Amino acid sequence: MPGAEIARPPVHRITLAQLVLLVGICLPLFAYDKVVAWSLGAGALIAIIPQAYFAQLAFRWRGAKSARAIARSSYAGEIGKFLLSIAGFAVVFATVRPIDGLAVFIGYLVMLVIQIFGSWLLLTRNQ
Repeated sequence: MPGAEIARPPVHRITLAQLVLLVGICLPLFAYDKVVAWSLGAGALIAIIPQAYFAQLAFRWRGAKSARAIARSSYAGEIGKFLLSIAGFAVVFATVRPIDGLAVFIGYLVMLVIQIFGSWLLLTRNQ
């Protein structure tokens, strides 16, 4: 049916909110402690970049006729998200010196909480 197509969810808003929050936290923190600011930012980006990659792949297709492509893209996106996260941690811990490991994990976990909360808001708002 024409006009019966479901609109794509605005998942890009979650990524934008994360980036705004990241800049809002890291810039003032940078004046106080540069190592913690860089570490927190690196950890946050380890969460943001793979999630944006997944969202790009998962929401590329729409409609019932594209069910196989949607499933394939979701699986590929999830695998890519996992591999990008592993690679992100490996690169950060291998190259960033000095580093605050706790701040890296805090930045990562804070962005995961924002992703979960933002996704929940998108799902409940549309119902």
